[in-house]
Order: sequence, then structure tokens, then C-alpha cells
Amino acid sequence: MSYSIHYYNDAVQDAIFALPKTLAARYVTLTDRMQIVGANLSKPHTEAFGDGLFELRLKGAEGIARVFYCTLVGRRIVMLHSFVKKTQKTPPAERRIAETRMKEIKNAHP
Repeated sequence: MSYSIHYYNDAVQDAIFALPKTLAARYVTLTDRMQIVGANLSKPHTEAFGDGLFELRLKGAEGIARVFYCTLVGRRIVMLHSFVKKTQKTPPAERRIAETRMKEIKNAHP
């Protein structure tokens, strides 16, 4: 049984596909793989933050981007938030956005 990719909303999906060309291509490659093997591709592709929050790590010619996501029952992977990294550490505000959205999703789909 395969996994399915969903998006928190249309704006998240649009932002992901509006990433610079090589980052968007990397996203497609990794999510195609996630649909087969599941949410955790291990480092260097994904990192688990705990409580069900994961980070998809994208690297390309234009820089580095991150996409936060979570999993739901029924082999559903939900993309919550994306951003292009400009500093070495992930800004706490970016992670808070993802955590807030994850709580909303999990409360709506217990």
C-alpha cells in the first residue's frame, strides 16, 4: 500500500512548487520516494523533530529549503510549511508555524 501526499492548504502547495527550480525538482524526487517507502527517509533527506513533526531537507544549486510535514492515520503525509533557509539554524518562527498547523490538522483528524 502506498502513501499519499496532502497539503495543509493551497498556499502551502503553491509555495512549495514556487521554490527555485532545483529545489522544487528535489522536492518532487523525494516525495515520489516517500509515496513508496513512507515519511521517514532518514538523514540527510529527512529529520524527525518529535511529536510527529518531520522536516524534508532540500538542497539544490539555488540554495537550501525546508518543508515541514506530519503523518496521519491511513498513510497520509501532510505538508505543513516551507521556506528557503538563509541561516544555518532553522528560525524558530518557521518551526512554530509548522507546529501550529500540525496541531490543527491532528485535532481535525483524530
